[in-house]
Parts: sequence; C-alpha cells; structure tokens
Amino acid sequence: MPEAIWIKVVGTVPAVLWVAFAATVYFTLRGTIIQRMVPRLTSLRALGVEIELAGELLDRAQDESQTTVTATARRMALGRLEHAADLLRGGKVLWVDDRPEGNFPLVELFRSVGMQVDLALSTDEAVPRFRRKSYDVIISDFSRDGDRDAGIKMLRVLEQYDIDVPVLIYTGRFTPERGVDRRIFAGTTAPVELVHYVIDLMERARLGSL
Repeated sequence: MPEAIWIKVVGTVPAVLWVAFAATVYFTLRGTIIQRMVPRLTSLRALGVEIELAGELLDRAQDESQTTVTATARRMALGRLEHAADLLRGGKVLWVDDRPEGNFPLVELFRSVGMQVDLALSTDEAVPRFRRKSYDVIISDFSRDGDRDAGIKMLRVLEQYDIDVPVLIYTGRFTPERGVDRRIFAGTTAPVELVHYVIDLMERARLGSL
C-alpha cells in the first residue's frame, strides 16, 4: 500500500476511536438518561394540565362568588399556583362551611394541585377533625345555621384545645369594618385572594419548618 494511503488511514484512527467511544457511552447511559428525563418531562406536562384545570376551576369559583377579577389578577394567581406547586402538594386544609356547594370549584382547585381538603358543615363536626388531624390551614365562613358569629365562636374552640392553625375567613358577606379577630390571618370574598392567602400560609408553613 502506498505510503500516502497509510498516512491517511493512520490519521483517521483517532476520529474513529472517538466515534466508537461516544457510541459506547451513549448506549451504556441511554437507559439512565431516559429514566431521569421521562419523569421530568411527564411532570412538566402534568403540571401544565393541572394549571389549565386550575384556571377553569378558578373561573367557576369567580362565577359562584359573583365577584369580578381582572385578567392580570387571574394570571398572577395561576402563576403563583404553578411556582408554589411543590409547597402546596401534600398541604392539609380543613374547610368549615354549612353551604359547601358554593366552594366546590375552589375545593377541587386546591385538590388539583395536590392538597388534601377535608370538609365540615359545622364547628361540632370540625372539632373531632382538627383534634385528630394536623392541618396547615383552616378556612371558615362567618355565619352558620343562623348564627352570624359561628366562625368567631369556632376560634375560641380552637384556643380551648390549643390548636394553633391559621384561619382564613371566606364568605360572601365579609365586612372588615366589623373588626378582625386576632386568630384570623385574613378574610376575603374573592376566590383569587383566597388562593393567594393559602399560598402565603403554605409558604410560611413549609419554609418555616426548614
């Protein structure tokens, strides 16, 4: 074989070796790469579906509450839900309201992002729940069964049993002028605001425990 051809053959050997080495590494690690990437891609797709569903449920909640919300406020709430997904997942909420049907879109919204939401129709029904189980947030209305101060009275029961869980008031007739009890973290009539408050409390609970 002519010397020039031998020189070309020898010159191509390093390139061939690099290709062989790269192919060996790829086929050796391909399974591991796929195993790591697929769950991430799947979780991203799932998160997109969850946020899309959350948007639909938030719109339904707005219709139920008969309150108005700007497109910017809606977008901000959904953005916070997306970014706080890891903090919200596994969070525990006790929702006390004698008319829960109006809250179903929000209940399903919180559940769609991985939160556990238990329902109680009265303080008497709520007591064994919060004595038996640890909650991150309690959501309550003000008036129940004709008692316009039922929500406030429940706060005293929480104190009686030394239950230190932040309380959010969500009701169609919230009037800050009546005064806000020291045990109430916040009160609102707007679904978008309730979403923000729940995220605030979950951030405080999760980050405070680190």
